[in-house]
Amino acid sequence: MRIVIQRVSEASVTIDQQVAGEIQTGLLVLLGIEDADGQEDIDWLVKKLVNLRIFPDENGVMNTSVKDVDGDVLLISQFTLHASTKKGNRPSYIKAARPEIAIPMYEAFIKSLETSLGKPIQTGEFGADMKVRLLNDGPVTIGIDSKTRE
Repeated sequence: MRIVIQRVSEASVTIDQQVAGEIQTGLLVLLGIEDADGQEDIDWLVKKLVNLRIFPDENGVMNTSVKDVDGDVLLISQFTLHASTKKGNRPSYIKAARPEIAIPMYEAFIKSLETSLGKPIQTGEFGADMKVRLLNDGPVTIGIDSKTRE
C-alpha cells in the first residue's frame, strides 16, 4: 500500500462537475492499493499518517501532526501509484489491486482513518474520473510505502 501525502491549505475533488469532497487546512492523501496489502498495512499507514509531524508548531518548526492541529483529510484512491515504468514508455498497472480487492481495502482505510482522527474524512469516489485541486502548503509532499516502511 502506498500513499502520497500533501500538506494543504485547501483541497477539493470534483466528480461530474460536482464537488464530492473538500477540506481546508489538512492533508490530501492519495492511496494506492495492491493485491498483497492487508489490514496490517492499513493499521501501520493510518498510524503513521495521523501522527506524522509535518505541521508547524508555534516556532514555525514542523513538529505537529494533522491530529494535533485538528486538520482535515481528503482521501483519493489512486491506482497509478503502483505504476511500473521498468519496460517501455507505457506504464503497467499490473501490481494495482483489482476493484474487488481494492474497494473493501479502501473502505477499511477510510474507517480506520476516521476512527484514528475521531472525525469523518472527505473522500473521492473509487474508480471515478476525478478532478483534484489543491493548494500545497510549504510545499510539503511525502510518499510512504507500507512494504518498505520508509
